[in-house]
Amino acid sequence: MNHRVIPVLDHRQRATSLAVPERLEAPNGLLTDALARPLRDLRISVTDRCNFRCVYCMPKDVFDKNYAFLPQSALLSFEEITRVARVFVAHGVEKIRLTGGEPLLRKHIERLIGMLREIRTPDGRELDLTLTTNGSLLAKKARALKDAGLNRVTVSLDSLNDAIFKRMNDVDFPVDDVLHGIEAAQAAGLGPVKVNMVVKGGVNDGEILPMARRFKDTPTILRFIEYMDVGDSNGWKMDEVIPSAEVVRRIDAELPLEEIEPNYTGETAERWRYRDGGGEIGVISSVTQAFCSDCSRARLSTEGKLYTCLFATGGHDLRALLRTGRSDAEIASVVAGIWRDRGDRYSELRAAGVPDPSRTAGKKVEMSYIGG
Repeated sequence: MNHRVIPVLDHRQRATSLAVPERLEAPNGLLTDALARPLRDLRISVTDRCNFRCVYCMPKDVFDKNYAFLPQSALLSFEEITRVARVFVAHGVEKIRLTGGEPLLRKHIERLIGMLREIRTPDGRELDLTLTTNGSLLAKKARALKDAGLNRVTVSLDSLNDAIFKRMNDVDFPVDDVLHGIEAAQAAGLGPVKVNMVVKGGVNDGEILPMARRFKDTPTILRFIEYMDVGDSNGWKMDEVIPSAEVVRRIDAELPLEEIEPNYTGETAERWRYRDGGGEIGVISSVTQAFCSDCSRARLSTEGKLYTCLFATGGHDLRALLRTGRSDAEIASVVAGIWRDRGDRYSELRAAGVPDPSRTAGKKVEMSYIGG
């Protein structure tokens, strides 16, 4: 069998060298980038490992048994993660999402959640602390996650059909175990639980209506995500993208919908509710209707590299600053400079067919490395 060779390792080695400015600046919670977008969300990858091999994220022919994951010493410690999080909160971050890989594979993650729960915004508010998971370990951990201080979870589930789901996760994991995890999360108070379905044409788009029927009239919010060209290992093709407008059309034909206002500026999902009061769904149209213009998200990789776009080709090595004795004030000043220079709008430019002059040459970073 021929195996594709994807230089994922390059992203773990490549990072912009960071210089601390001579003049330090104190965070004021009002940091904005070159396009006037504030810094409000931080997504933290706590592990590059996952027990699934989803075809759109960690395909088995790339992430096989011989794939070299990061050693434990390369990962940020919980103390380092918390320190970086405090810097970002001082700059305006109000929401932190823990991702992976599969974040529940990180040992003692409840301790990290408890540490992050102690952080307050400059005006004294608690953070919105969330986690995205494939649900495989959620039934066992839901209560402990809630007790540690987690607010909510988002669960990835791409089909209710066992054969299709197992084909997509590629490790023979059954649907019922994920559904049990969702129920456990709801019972523990980690709600409203959101369920994310990546829709890939010709693979699971026949599951759109079954998924809508399953979660209608429940507290769970189902969200449909367009199949994205994140990274280079998933063999993305535009003709496999099912536009969100088509997803809404299919559901509306059987279960009438009406559009509703976003919860907040910068929300990734367009919200729709059932006209009979049976709950709501969301669609995330990152390919056909890019939302770069109000993106307020930064991403921290497992080993401490800062990425300012999901489709980035390189990161900024904050771990080097942490491990060479730099102060919080110095790190905060570096972060401010990175965000202030940020002009990323990859999806908008791709949709317009315009090259992005700000992008460096090279492969895009893999989703499994920096989370979704």
